[in-house]
Amino acid sequence: MASTFVHSANPSATGGASSATGRLLSIDALRGLVILFMLLDHVRETFYLHHQVPDPMSVADTDPALFFSRMLSHVCAPVFVFLTGLSAYLYGNRYGSQSSNSQHASRAAASSFLAKRGLFLVVLEMTLVSFAWTFVFPPNVLYLQVIWVIGLSMLALAALVWLPRPALIAVGVVLVAGHNLLDGLHFPVGHWMHVPWAILHDRGWINVSDTFRLRTSYPLLPWIGVIALGYATGPMFLPRADAAQRQKKLLGWGMGLLAGFAVLRVLDVYGEKPWALGDTLLRSVMSFVNITKYPPSLLFLMLTLGVGLLLLRAFERRQGASWLAPLAVFGAAPMFFYLLHLYVLKFLYLGAVAMWGLNYGKFFGFDAVWQVWLGSIVLALALYAPVRAFAAFKARRRDIAWLKYL
Repeated sequence: MASTFVHSANPSATGGASSATGRLLSIDALRGLVILFMLLDHVRETFYLHHQVPDPMSVADTDPALFFSRMLSHVCAPVFVFLTGLSAYLYGNRYGSQSSNSQHASRAAASSFLAKRGLFLVVLEMTLVSFAWTFVFPPNVLYLQVIWVIGLSMLALAALVWLPRPALIAVGVVLVAGHNLLDGLHFPVGHWMHVPWAILHDRGWINVSDTFRLRTSYPLLPWIGVIALGYATGPMFLPRADAAQRQKKLLGWGMGLLAGFAVLRVLDVYGEKPWALGDTLLRSVMSFVNITKYPPSLLFLMLTLGVGLLLLRAFERRQGASWLAPLAVFGAAPMFFYLLHLYVLKFLYLGAVAMWGLNYGKFFGFDAVWQVWLGSIVLALALYAPVRAFAAFKARRRDIAWLKYL
């Protein structure tokens, strides 16, 4: 997982609470919360990989504690990508408002920003991020994951921002709601559409040579829809926007998405694999919310974005709460946190293997899910100080251009 890596309500130079308005504090706080969900999932992937979870998960064979821990992480990618689009709009508006032709200048600023950052993220995925997961160089496999798909989504949005807002919304809705119609479409290796389709929709392998191949873990098409819808919500978050109306819309959209999820899930007609009653109420609930992430089904996005929008509203309404400030610190330096935690986790794993060996076949692992949670909490506390220091440094040194990338 990764972050939006775009506009952020940076903490003050003292590293305390966000100095931005409540609406931007809420964005950073939501980003920070899902960063912690991501951390939990990456601790799981590092120290609990001997208990594999497929996509969607196997309800009958998955411990409920592991199931719902994994479910928390499902919120991460949709929220990150949505906030990427929203933040890109705010970035463009901030730089375009100084021009006489503000609308054109805003779109130009956002498009340029998205293109440069998108390319940066694609390169980053193939270098520092990939190496952090494998510690193999030169690599024989590259897993193109969330940083890759955020980068490509930003490149797509760099072109889409020039559409009229209604057209942009239409593109977003069609891609999010309609991509499951393409689930039955596949192209074999050797077909001219195999590679582009593996990138766009059909998660799979791309053989570059006999010794090197790519895994498109995050198919792109629906994520373009999510980032477009995030960008289209941008006007709601401008300084002149009415906060009460914004919160009313966030509530209506969030509840509407969750209601739509429930109705479609009960009907089992579209947007997800069927669910079934289990031998207990808990197993039935697990089956009901057991949704597909790769590529994200319509119901996956309805559930996760519905939760995300309600959290965004709740955070804005609780902007005076002291517990929001630490979350906003994590959300203010997302790329720095992302790279830092990946390398820290890798070194911790290698150290654990050196001290205790491989205790679960080819893995070293924790014995229980509660240990995954405890490890995540300890690691979050340990990383808070360096992330806070970097976020404060970034806020002070706006003259250093490359810091924007972190």
